[in-house]
Amino acid sequence: MQMGLSKVSNIEALVSEIKDEMLPDIDPYSFVSASAYDTAWLAMVPADSDETCPMFKECLEWVVNNQTKEGYWGECVDAIDTLSATLACVIAIHKWSIGANNIKRGLDFVQENAEKILRKTEDHFPRWFTIIFPGMIELARKVGIQLAFPSQLNAFLLDIFHKRQLLLDSEELIGNQYYPPLLSYLEALPPSYDVSERDITMNLNGDGSLFQSPAATASAFMATGNEQSLSYLQTVVGRCANGVPPTFPMDEELIRLCLVNQLQRLGLADHFTDEIEEILVQIYRNYKTLKWLDKASNNIVDVRIQLHKDSLALRLLRMHGYSISPRHFCWFLNNQEVRAHIEENQEYFTISMLNVYRATDLMFPGENEVEEARSFSRKVLEKITLKDSSLASTGLNKMVEHELKFPWIARLDHLDHRAWIEDINNTNVLWVGKASFHRLSTLLNEKLLQLAVADYEFRQSIYRKELEEVIRWSKNKGMSDMGFGRDKTTYCYFAIASSIPLPYDSEVRMIITKSAVVITVADDFYDTEASFDELTTLTQAIARWDAEGLSGHSKTIFNALDDLVIELVAKVGHQHGIDITYFLQQIWYETFNSWFMEAEAKWSMGGFVPSMEEYLGNGAVSIALHTIVLPASYLLNPSLADYKIRAGEYQTVTKLAMLIPRLLNDIQSYQKEEQEGKLNYVLLYMKENPGTDIQDSTAYVREIIYKNWGEFLQHVLMDGLAEELPKSCKFLHLSCVKVFQMFFHSSNRYDSNTDMLQDIQKAIYIPLNIGSN
Repeated sequence: MQMGLSKVSNIEALVSEIKDEMLPDIDPYSFVSASAYDTAWLAMVPADSDETCPMFKECLEWVVNNQTKEGYWGECVDAIDTLSATLACVIAIHKWSIGANNIKRGLDFVQENAEKILRKTEDHFPRWFTIIFPGMIELARKVGIQLAFPSQLNAFLLDIFHKRQLLLDSEELIGNQYYPPLLSYLEALPPSYDVSERDITMNLNGDGSLFQSPAATASAFMATGNEQSLSYLQTVVGRCANGVPPTFPMDEELIRLCLVNQLQRLGLADHFTDEIEEILVQIYRNYKTLKWLDKASNNIVDVRIQLHKDSLALRLLRMHGYSISPRHFCWFLNNQEVRAHIEENQEYFTISMLNVYRATDLMFPGENEVEEARSFSRKVLEKITLKDSSLASTGLNKMVEHELKFPWIARLDHLDHRAWIEDINNTNVLWVGKASFHRLSTLLNEKLLQLAVADYEFRQSIYRKELEEVIRWSKNKGMSDMGFGRDKTTYCYFAIASSIPLPYDSEVRMIITKSAVVITVADDFYDTEASFDELTTLTQAIARWDAEGLSGHSKTIFNALDDLVIELVAKVGHQHGIDITYFLQQIWYETFNSWFMEAEAKWSMGGFVPSMEEYLGNGAVSIALHTIVLPASYLLNPSLADYKIRAGEYQTVTKLAMLIPRLLNDIQSYQKEEQEGKLNYVLLYMKENPGTDIQDSTAYVREIIYKNWGEFLQHVLMDGLAEELPKSCKFLHLSCVKVFQMFFHSSNRYDSNTDMLQDIQKAIYIPLNIGSN
């Protein structure tokens, strides 16, 4: 107990530290890592008054002070952008005849690690690397820096230089086909590539920058002496004292959205509720006044950033209950030029398309443009993951593959948080830049990672203790040794603990697990074990809520259920001063009676076949999701008593939460149930529609699920659609339906003895693997 309090105190101290040091003023530029490559280029700019001194001494000092212990500059030791960044930093230091040790360590790193880093990507180098890396090698040699690569790498380097030449020969200096255009890489273009002063000045932005690239603008200023470019560089350094970002200016709202996204993905949102709400309120206010039709800019970098921002905003705002039109991020679909740019520059749009795809997870009924956006983004992402992609060996590619293979609706939050924490080198990427990724600042990222690890591992310790407790309860009540059916105590606990990040001390996890255990055992009893007389007697006993006349398994089941109801009544009464005894007895009787009706149909030996509508009316009850969710909701929100919920009279969100799991279950269990002589919606469809086969029937049922899922999401996330349950209760509905999606998405994982074992281990037992980060 003392250890638990100590861990909570440590977590609270970390949260407080992050809020005090990093979030009070929310300066967006403090959230973005400096670009060693761009900072090095500003460090090369000589002072007007004395060309033997750097104009931006703070940039040179940053370069000298930010070399890693391994000798490189950059974010990741094995990323190809570290090679270009390290050479640029070495060149900058060499120019001012300082830091001999820095230069030696940097050159040693490049020469010793270039082969290993380059061969990871093989010959699928990004366009930017094909331009910049040879440019840095040439510049280093031009200023007298000796580079000695291993002889076995010479052919590889010659191939990269050859590919650069092909690229330079085939592209225009300012062309529409590729972005960024060649001119944006001014600092890395070879001397043989003729770029006139007029080419540069004609393409400067209004702020004096060359495509908002600090590195290219530094090169442009050194070539032209343009006063606007100088002013731009001075503004960059004045705003970004701790190193220069890869792009300037940046969309500050996008940076804030990326921070919110990172907090949620790491499982930390509940610690920063006020800060997140403050950001989203402002974002929402701006979107409400936005003229969405004006977004189709001709500047492709603006399009990419805008699309990234809009898709992230839609997902985050909808998840927090804000009503936002999909027009705010689907505008690109009606612009053929933009669509063509995305398809021609797929990898440059990877993160934008990934966020578009994620936003479409929250599709509501009738949103055809969102459906089109999902189809378009999926096709782009699938092409990006092909073997000939330059991202094929990167973690970003792996992230895309995971998103496409395992949809959000069938994933559990706790395991998503783990994956995000363990892949922090890729998940802290904000978007793709000209010559590297924009990332969260190192300091903020380290603090958030430290907090996320502490939070996740503390949750694991809680989950282990609670699981031991619920297993003891199951054994003591006779649920785990009935001699028939499924003992799914661990599965049930894992599923609810992993599906929603409830507070550390929440009693909801235990109540839901116990309810699910009783449901599983009782359902199996009705399905496979009991005689018809036993079922009749037990169902009548539940109706009376009296165990008289029960014996054997029937009595064990009734006693366990009675104990559970007494426990929940006491907890709700103690916390909120209300008595829910009658409601609990009625909802459990409704569930047991639905099982009895299914058993009665089976025992009638096929004498009565209900219509599909009749079957679904009973089947939605017998799946028992409402029996799990509604009673537990009383522990989340005392105002639930004001909604006067009665057994059999449920709001739309609950009815949909009952329907979807029933149909998911039926798709995966029709073969087993057909063998057992049970009814199933998939089988009934074929009976009522002669000539259809099993593929037709499952496709029909999946379409029903798909349509109802959008409506269900809308009822969970949006207020004002009808009489509303409290938001916390609606989100509990969502979490439990996602559990069923996970159980039955592509197979019947619930009945498998092996499919979920690894996930259970990761969620509860196996420590986080962050040793390489």
